[in-house]
Amino acid sequence: MRNLRKIAALAMATALAAVGLAACGDSGGGGGGKEGGEVAGTVTSFPDYLDPQLSYTLEGWEGINNVYIPLLTYQHGNGEESTKVVPGLAESMPDISPDGLTYTFTLRKGMKYSDGTPIKASDFPYAIQRLFKLDSGGAPFYEAIAGATDYADGKADSISGIQADDQTGKIVVQLEHSSGTFLNEVALMFAAPVPQSTPLDKDQTSTPPPASGTFMISNSDPPNSYTLEKNPQFKTVQDAGASDLPEAHVDKVTVTQNKNQSAQAQAIEQNQSDFMVDPPPADLLPDIQNTYSDRFRFQESINTYYFWLNNTKPPFDNVQVRQAVNYAIDPAALNRIFGGRLHPSQAILPPGMPGYEESNLYPGPDLEKAKALIAQAHPSDMDITVWTDDEPDRKRIGAYYQDVLNSLGFQTTLKIIGGDVYFTTIGNLSTPDLDTGFADWFQDYPHPNDFFGILLAGESIHPTNNQNFSQTDIPDLNKQISDLDTKQLTDPGVEDGYAALDKSFMEQAVWAPYGNEKFTTFTSDRVAFDDVLFSLVFNLDYSSFQLTD
Repeated sequence: MRNLRKIAALAMATALAAVGLAACGDSGGGGGGKEGGEVAGTVTSFPDYLDPQLSYTLEGWEGINNVYIPLLTYQHGNGEESTKVVPGLAESMPDISPDGLTYTFTLRKGMKYSDGTPIKASDFPYAIQRLFKLDSGGAPFYEAIAGATDYADGKADSISGIQADDQTGKIVVQLEHSSGTFLNEVALMFAAPVPQSTPLDKDQTSTPPPASGTFMISNSDPPNSYTLEKNPQFKTVQDAGASDLPEAHVDKVTVTQNKNQSAQAQAIEQNQSDFMVDPPPADLLPDIQNTYSDRFRFQESINTYYFWLNNTKPPFDNVQVRQAVNYAIDPAALNRIFGGRLHPSQAILPPGMPGYEESNLYPGPDLEKAKALIAQAHPSDMDITVWTDDEPDRKRIGAYYQDVLNSLGFQTTLKIIGGDVYFTTIGNLSTPDLDTGFADWFQDYPHPNDFFGILLAGESIHPTNNQNFSQTDIPDLNKQISDLDTKQLTDPGVEDGYAALDKSFMEQAVWAPYGNEKFTTFTSDRVAFDDVLFSLVFNLDYSSFQLTD
């Protein structure tokens, strides 16, 4: 999942659980607060979208995680427990045919959206069709469904591989090939059913669709703020047996954009704001950690920060130039920007993800080696644009990267744009001068293919809402991605296969990765801090917020 922003350095946990993820923090749910009331928090950049079929940033998913519920969803909790797929709007986990190609779900009966509209089985195929119509960044996850690509290409009026019966609630999904990740992908927000009155080909961020979760979006004023309020129809979902979907404790959550992270942190210190989505700035972090230890903690997160390099045109179509950039990057310098919250890394997969192996393929920083590679490559174009967003840390990262490239002899222009539109801008292939820039990736689900299939496979390159910013398309590695995706992560050799795939992509230097960030939770003393949940998929869980007595 893309993030628009993103303590004292602590060691990044790497012990692998059944799904290869590190547990963190308390389990929460201690019942230390009261019911009702309102909380207000801040985010440095407004979500890219508040539309379930389009949202693809952590800010967006954090906001709508409790608003739009897929057939399957992720368990509410902390750390490893938050990566478990559980039934959502479906009665149970699906029946799967022995060949792994047919999935049969049954929708719970009697559920309603927040506007009172019944939730129907046919709303699921409508949602999948909608994300293809919108050319969503999540569309590649569902291309394995039979008939999906024909629908996306305009060759069919519906997706033949999905059959839904509103009378029985049965939903049958037929895949073209087996997939080791399809259950995870059904649990993503992209696949959340929406009423069929929702426009098929129009972004609904300003007027979000009716909700199926514990909250509904009662107001959306992009890029300034949005408000969540309790969904009056959520009881119909719980009455249908959705025991894994908790009720919200507070009545209202308001999230406001504030570009000044120091002001965000100070407002929490003074109890004028209740939470901040982003970590506090590096210069305030030590004092906050020491002074507010009863309402501040570090959180594990599964992510990779990197610079993307456009593989399709000079100068970064040359592997030697891309390798030179990797040699020149200094993770220690970048760690200072993060205030010590960065685990240095030169791998695509992050610690805590199956297949992760510590890498030092490009030891450095070694500017002399980097300059020698540039001289050997003799690129035809040395004028490049460096992209980043307008959040304080991102501007500093962009400026650092620009200096590195200048030191290698490039003539650079630093392009800084708003964080709320950054990824949609660089994800539009018609945007001019897409040379290189800042990016990060937070897991959509606990599987290494989430880092390869969506970010580096040639077939994932889309004209809009593209996530393969480097436009990487290497046939041999594309095949390896596809082959690995047909297998289960527990199958012999699969984890090693992902580790080898990581190394192969890094030998081609398709990215310049430099580290993995640790996150934080920081709240006012109005919030029952010990009960706040932090998910490894969605970050802060707004349904867990409670006010103190």
